[in-house]
Amino acid sequence: MPASSPLPVRGYQIGEAAGRSGVSAANIRFYEKEKLLSPHGRSDNSYRFYSDGDVHQLRFIRLCRAMDMSLDEVRTLLGLDLNNKSDCAAAREALDGHLGHVRARLAELRALEKDLKALRDRCDGSDTHCHIIEALHELADAQVTPKAVLTRKKGHV
Repeated sequence: MPASSPLPVRGYQIGEAAGRSGVSAANIRFYEKEKLLSPHGRSDNSYRFYSDGDVHQLRFIRLCRAMDMSLDEVRTLLGLDLNNKSDCAAAREALDGHLGHVRARLAELRALEKDLKALRDRCDGSDTHCHIIEALHELADAQVTPKAVLTRKKGHV
């Protein structure tokens, strides 16, 4: 009896996976690099192949990222088991942490809105020159940045 040949790898190439998931091919490669996704397999010519499960995982990642979750938050959620009751507490904790980030960002945006309104109120257009532009030049020369921009922590959202 002849030796059986290996079964061909089945799945979607990266362009097809991108189309089915709504995630660009560049982002799929990025998520692989970040270890959020591993391709289903590779063909003889080394093309990546993605399974239906991989496409679902890409949609999951896209949804989490659309909710402004960090890669670490997404990684945490991907590591949890849907059918493990104890993972429910971990999922709640992850979302509580993210809610904290969202609330902090909302506070920063409210402060920025207040700064912008104050700047807008400096000029009604009836004077000989624009007090908004004048104030922006003064701030630039003083290297003063609006409070909301100063307090914003880089890196999460």
